Amino acid sequence: MIGDVIYEALQLAGILAFALSGALVGVRRNLDILGVIVVGAATGTGGGILRDMLLGVHPPVSFLHWPNLAVAIAGSLVMFFVHPGLTRIRYFEVVFDAFGLGLFSANGAALAFSTGQTPITAVLVGTIAAIGGGVIRDVLVNTVPGVLTRELYAVSALAGAAIAVTVGAFGGGVIVGSLVGGAVAITLRLTSFARGWHLPRPKFAPEPVRGTPESPEPTPGSAGA
Repeated sequence: MIGDVIYEALQLAGILAFALSGALVGVRRNLDILGVIVVGAATGTGGGILRDMLLGVHPPVSFLHWPNLAVAIAGSLVMFFVHPGLTRIRYFEVVFDAFGLGLFSANGAALAFSTGQTPITAVLVGTIAAIGGGVIRDVLVNTVPGVLTRELYAVSALAGAAIAVTVGAFGGGVIVGSLVGGAVAITLRLTSFARGWHLPRPKFAPEPVRGTPESPEPTPGSAGA
């Protein structure tokens, strides 16, 4: 019974963290209240829905278990009304996102492993569950997904998922694996942000293609027109 309560709390904590992250991005993009709720709720529940689809859970739990969607919507509404002062500080977005990333990666991997999936499959399920919500959020607001650009984003998810599976392999169980793996992923994500750690990038990046957002076409009357 206590284990079920802790597991449910971890699930809702991850959903809330991601929903706050998504809603904060929506507020920054000046979306209306419905837009903020849509982005926040999609971010909060998206990763869990992808996890359930990969594990063959149909329909996904968030479609049946009302607290998941309720927490995501409530978190989005709270962010919509209390955002002044937070939108100017990107660190809040990173913290919320890091907690969602850590909890979803570890919990998803531990859950997959407990259902009999192989270790590598469990790690991949946990990683996809962790980055899925963020990818959905970034696509909705028309930006490059953070998993492709941010500081050790996917690496943190992979590390948390791998630790959770390792704990499970030694008999630690879903809850212990979720807590330990989640703590590792959150710590690594926040540390990489604070220290500016990145994976290697091209040493000589090509010139942006003219007409892209990075290099817009010159307007008539401007230099080069």
